[in-house]
Amino acid sequence: MTRPAILPGHQLSRLFVLDFGLFDVGPGQRIIGIPGFLLETDLGARVLFDTGFPPDYVTAPEATAARDGLQRFGAFVEFGAANTAEGQLALLGLQAGDISHVILSHGHIDHVGSLPRFSHAMIVLTGVERAEEKPCYFFDVRPLDWPEARYHTISDDTPLCEGVTLLPTPGHTPGHLSAHLALPDGRQVILAADAINRISEPDEGFADAKDPVRAMQSFHRLEALARATGAEIIYGHEPSQWAGLPKAPRPY
Repeated sequence: MTRPAILPGHQLSRLFVLDFGLFDVGPGQRIIGIPGFLLETDLGARVLFDTGFPPDYVTAPEATAARDGLQRFGAFVEFGAANTAEGQLALLGLQAGDISHVILSHGHIDHVGSLPRFSHAMIVLTGVERAEEKPCYFFDVRPLDWPEARYHTISDDTPLCEGVTLLPTPGHTPGHLSAHLALPDGRQVILAADAINRISEPDEGFADAKDPVRAMQSFHRLEALARATGAEIIYGHEPSQWAGLPKAPRPY
């Protein structure tokens, strides 16, 4: 059964890749880009896919790092005001209030960090992810509450609008979400997010995933979809891909 679209009558018109900074995992293991995306529709909806790190790392970096213990994972290479969600939107002449919907792939720190800035928007995520008492954030640290907002939860493949289908891809987290996009010029794109964090993950057995078995199943599903449609997969944090992706204000 086809689910009704969240934005009926809308069609995807443009996609922008947002640059939410660079992070050194390890440190010294690999330097990864932190992507987000802005989707625009022909009827004027603006949809933010993920929100990057908390802007507190710009305004109060030492206190925020002490709270989160992020040094256990690595260190920022580049993260300034321009790399926050609001900073990236400003490159497009937009403000937080211009966003109508937020799609949250999952609740980790580099995806959920600016979510409270968009509490006016409808937040779309899987019911499994929303069922967490707080966003899963970082290891055992959960300082962020779910903002008071309108939530639209899904459990199955769900059209956002013509040209965008949201795909539950559990494994990395139990409620992880990806998206399949069909652009007006005929190109197709899969926003894998951390369902496929990097190209080497399948060979590594998805060791970073909450559930490696389900993560492998989600990978095979996205890989098969890419083969069937010719879609380009944009990985969650693949170093070899990041530099070559066109970034806002240039459209994808």
